Amino acid sequence: MNMLGSDPFLPQSISSLAEEVLIKKLLLSHDPDGRHFDSELFLCAVENIMLCTTAEEVPDDVNLEKIEVVGLEEPLGKTFGKISHEILCKLPDQEDLHTRTMLLFDLLGSYKWDAKVVLVLASFVASYGELRLLMQLCSSNPLALSVTMLKQLPADMSPLKPRFKALSLLVNAMVDVTKYIIKFEKLPLSHVELDHEAKNATKSIIYIAVYWIIRGILRCASQITDSTLLKSEQYSDSTIIATWEVLSLVYRLRSIYSRLRQQVEICHQQTETKLYWKLMNVFQETHVDNQEVLRFLFAMRDDLPLKDCSSQAKLGVSDLKGKIVILLFSRPEFLSIDETLLLVQQTHNHHHYKYLEGSYRIVWIPIPVSSQWTTADATMFDFLSSIFPWYSVRKPWLLNSAVVAFIKEAWNYKNEPVVVVLDSQGNVTNKNVLDMLLIWGVIAYPFSASRENELWQEQNWTLQFMVDAIDPCLTKWVEEDRNICIYGSNNIDWILEFTGKMEIIKSAGVKLEMVYVGKRNSSQQTRNILTRVDHKQLSSVLSFIKSQLFWLRLQSIRRSKLRLGKPETTDHVLDEVSALLDMDGNDTNWAVIGRGSNSMDMVRLKGPELMECLDMFPKWGGSVAELGFLSALRNSLEPSFRSGPCGHDYDVTLSSEEPALQGMVDVCGKCKHPMKKFVIYK
Repeated sequence: MNMLGSDPFLPQSISSLAEEVLIKKLLLSHDPDGRHFDSELFLCAVENIMLCTTAEEVPDDVNLEKIEVVGLEEPLGKTFGKISHEILCKLPDQEDLHTRTMLLFDLLGSYKWDAKVVLVLASFVASYGELRLLMQLCSSNPLALSVTMLKQLPADMSPLKPRFKALSLLVNAMVDVTKYIIKFEKLPLSHVELDHEAKNATKSIIYIAVYWIIRGILRCASQITDSTLLKSEQYSDSTIIATWEVLSLVYRLRSIYSRLRQQVEICHQQTETKLYWKLMNVFQETHVDNQEVLRFLFAMRDDLPLKDCSSQAKLGVSDLKGKIVILLFSRPEFLSIDETLLLVQQTHNHHHYKYLEGSYRIVWIPIPVSSQWTTADATMFDFLSSIFPWYSVRKPWLLNSAVVAFIKEAWNYKNEPVVVVLDSQGNVTNKNVLDMLLIWGVIAYPFSASRENELWQEQNWTLQFMVDAIDPCLTKWVEEDRNICIYGSNNIDWILEFTGKMEIIKSAGVKLEMVYVGKRNSSQQTRNILTRVDHKQLSSVLSFIKSQLFWLRLQSIRRSKLRLGKPETTDHVLDEVSALLDMDGNDTNWAVIGRGSNSMDMVRLKGPELMECLDMFPKWGGSVAELGFLSALRNSLEPSFRSGPCGHDYDVTLSSEEPALQGMVDVCGKCKHPMKKFVIYK
């Protein structure tokens, strides 16, 4: 029985009634069991094959090994074989087209609608591609010529070009319709409910569209089989009839496409609006756990939307239940290399990580600058998501556009990294924790805004806080309570002069470690200076990467402080870190000298002042043994020190047995300045 024939001009009432009857029959064969694969990627392969048959240029490769097949009871290749048999191996006059079409629906009953049409279309285009490949190669490739002869294909197929051109138009129309079928199937209908009328109207068009695509493929397949068997004198009449039939199908599918596109866009707009407001509301509600929040955030047609980057294991949102979730939004190329290394060091390689492992998870959610993912974006994501120690979205290109719009609006994402923290109940506790992580790492657990305030209330500007754990050797020196001079400059002549003067001080018995930390920029000049200082052993140096991490962390400290707002009193940490960053930005030579892990006793000097102080070492160096190097240095900076000796008087009575000056104090206990010594004998 031919339900609709091939006449697209049936009266509307008859056509509608016939469609209703057809839809009922199609639904009887439809019994999806959960099996699915990436139909969009399959369709991309179909487009590439058709492009290759009509163009000289080779399109981008599509790696079908990437296609994930879930829940199939038999290999996909076997299913292809069955479909190809139904399409190509049955003679056209054995059964009418409608019956053969319905047989394919029975064969594909376990698949969703987008999968049905993509599988049939891909099976047909693969066979058609083989035929066109033989046609292209037989004139130059002996193997292709031999296969052509065995299959008894016509030696000259140029008269068939009009038929092939019409077939390409038909396949393009099928692809366009299929794209909207896939777009509808991708809508997050398990999270938001469509209007009943819009949903039913769209589904009805999809049922009819799938029917006519599969039926059209059967008709085209029979035409290809016929054309390869025709004699040359039969080409003309046969080609005209076949071309007209194909173009009639193109017209029908274009009509279906117009209706389907309109309906799918209506449904898409509805789901976008509803999902956006659902997200807005769900983050305002109270929850017992984070599951509902995460299900809406990762609303896509995938029960396992996440993956563990380390093992590539697929994960569901249930794997995040009871954990603090850190959502890291960035472009697919992620952060800069420096930021990435520092973030990994502070969150995964931090020595406190072992105590908190399992309590929180970082989930990377890449969002491209444009609304569409490019090949370069996908390639970068595939590479980075295979090396990071965190979780990520498995297929970020499937993120709903309403979710992306929500992220941009609610969390102010503007193509720069944003790191949002959700507690175990799904509440937002910090809208951007990136600087906090770069400064303190896992010590900042549970990463809330209140925890950031608490850390700043406890934190002082110390040598240990300044250098953190960027370099193990430097950290060890801080813990050992050594005198440490950290300095920076972009002038090798100044560095040579400075380190020379410091060597004079060290040769006088002062124990002092010196570390050159380079500059914030990553210029070749900075690299060259680092290399030269290290090669000439002028002082210890941070490697180029560690130097960049040092400066990056200082920038995070200033941003974090500024985000807290202007303090009521002077903020010593903000003042000190801003001074360092400003000196570096102005190409100022500088040094910070300090001692100990918890002491706030640090001296920061600019180049000219520092050099003047070092030149005066013969004058104040004698007080180092009594006061210590740092205090003696600090005293030498006092204006009163430079104006002359101490003016305080001390009377010391000496017994006749003691040497006259032994043990006599030459540093004032009040002002810590040098004292003149006088001995009066009575």
